Amino acid sequence: MMNMRWIKACLLALAVAAMHSALADSGSHEAIETSLKKVLPDMKTDQIRPSPIEGVSEVQVGPRLFYVTNDGKYLLQGNLIDLHTRQDISENRRKTFRLEAVNAIGEQNMIIFPAKNPRHTITVFTDVDCTYCRKLHKEINRYNDLGITVRYLLYPRSGANTPSYYKAVTVWCNENRQDALTRAKAGEELKSRECTNPVMALMELGQSMDLQGTPAIILDDGEMVPGYVPPAQLAQALDAAK
Repeated sequence: MMNMRWIKACLLALAVAAMHSALADSGSHEAIETSLKKVLPDMKTDQIRPSPIEGVSEVQVGPRLFYVTNDGKYLLQGNLIDLHTRQDISENRRKTFRLEAVNAIGEQNMIIFPAKNPRHTITVFTDVDCTYCRKLHKEINRYNDLGITVRYLLYPRSGANTPSYYKAVTVWCNENRQDALTRAKAGEELKSRECTNPVMALMELGQSMDLQGTPAIILDDGEMVPGYVPPAQLAQALDAAK
């Protein structure tokens, strides 16, 4: 009989502790949301989670990551490193967020050059007029031969309503987008076209990932690699990561 009472007492204590923890989390989330809205009224948080640091929460805004104290007073920017494992906790989280964001955009908004025998899939923010984007595309068959499917996201670095922007829209509005992109990257002037297109949404996605230039390659584990990488070197890195 005493054992049963003891078990019930333990269960009650655990329930009370869980309730207090939930209330504390709710209170800290509210404090964080209130503070952030005061400073950044247009920012919408996707999730607020406990971080490995006591008294600090992880705040996800799209593919971005911040750390905010639970009282909402301080915001920390930068990477959180586990000194014991040497792991970059923040970058590991960003990898997940990038993949989620790219998957949310969907392949219907990409121009895809598939490998016949795919082993890896990369997603590349590309600008029609970017020198190294053109260099990468000249070797598209080599990437595909090495089992790398390339998914392009159109990202005119010069911004909206610029020549590069209209070239991206023209490429998208062609019946054969693969052919149009190849011709445009080769320097051919395509006849201007307009249609419903995802270019602005893709630009916003890139900006949310703090893109610094093109090409920007998202590997199949979510890591972002800036700049051109030769096909054999990229295949080797992807195989090693896998």
